[in-house]
Parts: sequence; structure tokens; C-alpha cells
Amino acid sequence: MNILITGITGYFGSQLAKEFSQLGKIHGIKRGNSNLNLLKDADLFVQWHEGDITDTDSLLDAMKDIDLVIHAAGMVSFASKDEDLLYKINSEGTANVVNAMLSAGVPKLVYVSSIAAIGRTSEVKEYDENFKWVDSPLNSGYALSKYWGELEVWRAEQEGLETLVINPSVILGKANYEKSSGSIYQYVLKGNLFYPKGNINYIDVRDAAAITRLLVEKNAWGERFILNKEGKSYREFFALLAKIFETKAPSIRISNTLLKIVLPVISLLRGLRLSNSPLNRQLAVNAQRNCYYSNAKVQALLHYQYHSLEDTLKWAKQP
Repeated sequence: MNILITGITGYFGSQLAKEFSQLGKIHGIKRGNSNLNLLKDADLFVQWHEGDITDTDSLLDAMKDIDLVIHAAGMVSFASKDEDLLYKINSEGTANVVNAMLSAGVPKLVYVSSIAAIGRTSEVKEYDENFKWVDSPLNSGYALSKYWGELEVWRAEQEGLETLVINPSVILGKANYEKSSGSIYQYVLKGNLFYPKGNINYIDVRDAAAITRLLVEKNAWGERFILNKEGKSYREFFALLAKIFETKAPSIRISNTLLKIVLPVISLLRGLRLSNSPLNRQLAVNAQRNCYYSNAKVQALLHYQYHSLEDTLKWAKQP
């Protein structure tokens, strides 16, 4: 089986490549200047194709003789200035992928979405795959762009593709990878004093990739699955992280009153280009809330055994 992975040079994409190499030959799309460091230590041959999900011609070239596409490429940002680019990459880019697949006759697609695309409302605290998206001030531009990406996938299913959508929570990888979840480790390692009063939903990158492969092996086409180990309070999460990394945990809970004081200051500093903090009101409000994403659907099908958080963090600490 020939398997093409978009986003293969990213943290999750590279782990998916290692996992799916058990099922077939891995093909990857990369730009000319892509960093391949995440794949350099893997005993893995990748058939490379230069291209980009915003370039339909390059996608068509890469999809010759492909049996399965794993679309893991995407953009993550919570800055309002990036909303147009998020739409271009996460929505239009996904439309380009599915259109190229339909033109090239590639039959199967795994789409890496996000729990953000499940949506949130202030009235609901527990979510599963059956929750219907509703417009809400708690949904970020990123969440909306991933939801639109999912709509392109379901449209492709109506046009004949076999599709599988996964919605991972925060994917925990190595601490030395500064992007994505690496910023969570860095928040504690830099000695920050404050922690939000809400909770974090997370999954080990190794578990997320293994579950995705198992779902494909189970032929779970036409379905959508939340990939999440559990939800844990930021206080507990940071405390264990600090213990394993031998540093001090944030010890001051952020109250809503303190938040009202801090946010305008951060906004002002950002406007003066004295801060590059991504924190905005929407991010802050969500971090203050408790919400949980159910993994019951995955467990009913796979009975999967997850890495413990302690094991994940000890592994993350290793070079």
C-alpha cells in the first residue's frame, strides 16, 4: 500500500509516518526548505514529493498510484491577525487535498482535525463525537477553520471517498520540540508563577498515532473519533510536570479578577511590540473553564491502553 502523508515533517505527521510504515510505503509532501529533523533518527524510507497543499498541481503529481492519504498538514494559531491564513490552509488546503484525491482516483482519506473542531459552548462541559457544532464566542478562528476543513472531508465522502476523521486533543511530544505542546513544557520550565483554574485535555503523540493506525486497520471508515486520554486540571498537570523536570510548579491560581487586569496590559504590550504573548481573551476564558472530551467511542472499538501521564512526561524529558 502506498501512503501519502501531508504535514509529515511536523510532530504528529512524523509520528504517523513511523506508525503507518508498518502498513505500507510512506510518501511525503514537503517544501524545498522543509526541516526533516523529526524524521532523521527514524529507520524509515520516505518517497519525497515537493509540493504544498495550497498548490493543487503538486498534489496531483504526488498522488499518482497512492492508496491512502493522511492529511495532517495544517496551521495552528489563535491570533486574530492569522484568521485569513488559517482559512486558506485549514479549509481551502483541505479542499485542495480532497479535490486532488477525487481527480487522481485515490480512494481513502484520514483527516487530522482537532478537538477544537468539535466546538464549545458555555452550557456544555462534556463533549463527544455527537456534539453538533454551534456558533459560540468560545470557538476560536482556528476551531472554525478546522471545522470548515471537516466539512470538506464530509463533502468528499458524498462524492465517493472513504473517509476517517480524528479529533486529537493537546498532543504531548518531546519537550525539546518548541512548537505545539512544547510551549506547555516551556511555560513551566521558564518559572511562570500562575496557572489557570480550568483543565487540559491531552494525549501522548505515540498513542495518537497508534490509535489512528488501529482505526484504519479496523476499517472504521465514515466515522469520526476523538483522540484524548483524559482531562486534568492545569494545577495537577503542571505539578507533575514540574516534579519530573525538577523545577518549581506555578503556584498562584489565576482568578477572573486578575485576568481582567492582566489581559489589557498584555494587549497593550503586544500593540507596542514589547510582547509576543499569544494570550487573548478567548484563550484565557477557555483556560479558566473545565471541559472534558470523551474517548468512549475509541475505547468501545479498540480497548486501548494509554501511556500514563507520568510515563509521557518522563519520555518527553529525554533528548
